[in-house]
Amino acid sequence: MSSAAEQEAVAGSPATEDGRPAAVVHGVRRAALPTVPAWPGAPMPLGARYRVGPDGVAGTNFALWAGGAEGVELCLFDARGKETRVRLTELTHEIWHGFVPGVLPGQRYGYRVHGRWDPWTGARWNPAKLLLDPYARAVDGDFALPAEVYGHVRDWPEQHVADTVRDDRDSAPFVPKGVVVHDDDDWADDHRPKTPWADSVIYELHVRGFTKLHPGIPEELRGTYAGLAHPAAIEHLVKLGVTAVELLPVHQFAHEDHLLRRGLKNYWGYNSIGYFAPHAAYAASGTTGQQVGEFKRMVRALHAAGIEVILDVVYNHTAEAGELGPMLSLKGIDNRGYYRLQPDARRYADYTGCGNTLHVVQPHVLRLITDSLRYWVTEMGVDGFRFDLAAALARSMHDVDMLSPFLAVIGQDPVLRRVKLIAEPWDIGSGGYQVGAFPPLWTEWNDRYRNAVRDFWRHALPDVREMGYRLSGSSDLYAWGGRRPYASVNFITAHDGFTLRDLVSYERKHNEANGEGNRDGTDDNRAWNCGAEGETDDERIRALRRRQLRNLLTTLLLSTGVPMLVAGDELGRTQRGNNNAYCQDNEIGWVDWSLLQDPGWQALFDLTSRLIELRHRHPVLRRRAFFSGRAQTADGLRDLAWFTCRGTEMTEQDWYAPAATLGMYLSGRDIPGRDERGAQILDDSFLAVLHAGEGPVSFVLPGPPWAERYEVVVDTGREEQREPPGVEHRAGTEITVPARAVLLLRVAG
Repeated sequence: MSSAAEQEAVAGSPATEDGRPAAVVHGVRRAALPTVPAWPGAPMPLGARYRVGPDGVAGTNFALWAGGAEGVELCLFDARGKETRVRLTELTHEIWHGFVPGVLPGQRYGYRVHGRWDPWTGARWNPAKLLLDPYARAVDGDFALPAEVYGHVRDWPEQHVADTVRDDRDSAPFVPKGVVVHDDDDWADDHRPKTPWADSVIYELHVRGFTKLHPGIPEELRGTYAGLAHPAAIEHLVKLGVTAVELLPVHQFAHEDHLLRRGLKNYWGYNSIGYFAPHAAYAASGTTGQQVGEFKRMVRALHAAGIEVILDVVYNHTAEAGELGPMLSLKGIDNRGYYRLQPDARRYADYTGCGNTLHVVQPHVLRLITDSLRYWVTEMGVDGFRFDLAAALARSMHDVDMLSPFLAVIGQDPVLRRVKLIAEPWDIGSGGYQVGAFPPLWTEWNDRYRNAVRDFWRHALPDVREMGYRLSGSSDLYAWGGRRPYASVNFITAHDGFTLRDLVSYERKHNEANGEGNRDGTDDNRAWNCGAEGETDDERIRALRRRQLRNLLTTLLLSTGVPMLVAGDELGRTQRGNNNAYCQDNEIGWVDWSLLQDPGWQALFDLTSRLIELRHRHPVLRRRAFFSGRAQTADGLRDLAWFTCRGTEMTEQDWYAPAATLGMYLSGRDIPGRDERGAQILDDSFLAVLHAGEGPVSFVLPGPPWAERYEVVVDTGREEQREPPGVEHRAGTEITVPARAVLLLRVAG
């Protein structure tokens, strides 16, 4: 607060015409700032675009949609932070615009937007707050969130009405600025991998966390886009065999106040505030536009290695939170136009658990999102998107609607309909769980796959019906509307939850480092610690845990659908039992590359790499169509068959009976579709035996027409997996499957 002499608080405002109390204003007098004139310019494109204007004069065109605003000032800042204001007087279709001669790339800027302050009706304009351009393509600085960046008086004694008391202190010294960026890249030398969905293997990683401790990356590049582009980082991805990296959010984001007060930061980045700007803190080369070129070079380097780049994007909410959150951008531009509000317009509709929800039904909000998506594809070179809480984007007025404007626009857009689209198919609102419901073109994170596989390997499934569906592509969820098995993104772990190693080492979350009393994070982990909670010196338990990791990874990479791995799971990375490491920008959240020096963890990496290579080599493991389960020829051989331990095909009764063992036969003779030259696709046939029981089990290998002989390709009961076991068995032989193990056998001959 400033001193009483400086304040001009209006503490007893009269009631409005409808009887509600009027908003209270809490302000500070400020000296007038220098201004410069602007030429009319153009309303499109939105944002700041450097170009040559009338008479060959270089400058920048600025355009801002601010529906309902009474005035807009462009604020330019020099290197010392001195502010110069430019009043935008041109208004076209609610877009304020102007061309400012002499404004060049590297110029820092923001906006002040004038209008009514009446939170009771959702109006929250406050020109004292410098606002980030929603279309800013680079951001310089960080959000520290002192009291001055709130549109209301954050520390007002009566907190239940604090959001109605306007704070007129200037926020400019405390907030980042947008940066004018020069467009100088046509991507002529870039070659997109364009990996078909069915051939994809996704690797979810955090730009900073993946590179921060990598010994092969120069120290000054660790934690940055340049670090991920370094040959040492790409070498690991190529050796592993993944086809795409899915980057945790790289849109400019802000840290939440409650974290900053505890000395923590938002590490994951699911708190976006700039949908066009690469997060500046991940740049090694600078933050006044250099981050844009660095990101592009990273994409080029990954493409050159045959690896696609998918962005995890957060268009469902912003970092401005609810009515008690800061005023950083959209809230001050047009609060009612950008956010879903409740009938009590002071409050926000919150389908995300983050305080607000973008009002995607509004045309200008939909345009913001689609313009952002197209920008990242066409100008930044990315290959697809994973949409956080996608159900919130698919809501029309209230309910989730698969005919919603958002999904309709994406489906017909000539740029976006050609890239990879992944939905996190839920939000926290009523009816928000929509797994299996998204339309064609979309793939989905399949949490039913995650739950079934976790439960099977901890021997917690009542029967094997659910496991059968998940292993074979989840046809019960996706076999409609022309969707394919690759509509299912299969995962066992993700950034949110236990790592794979922690899944077999902990049964309870251990989130004490987050400072929330271990109340945060899910309690539904579906985990089994193998006999001891946390790290242990008991070699028997340690060996069992390594075996369970082999089982989980093998199951994932043999399943029909698109597998997704999490960075470090192939190395045995641990978060020490933290299942919500969103604020752990430290060794808890970073990949520990020293694990590769341990022969046991190196063996896990080798197995993972070999399984991915096996998947790439065999089309029967990456089918483009669902199994029919019907015999195509007179010998009775089917494309998919299920077997009991007796070597007999499973009956309906077997599916409903408690069981710890499942045999899955995949025929390489009956793969639908043709190759690029129109020839029939033929492959080896495989029998996978998954056994989750605590003791070994006898399994009779099926005879003709399924096979005459079998060769063991993978045996997760073995510690070392560098070379195929190569053991052959005749059909009809009764073999022993070790306790808690997967055997993959190739039909020989």
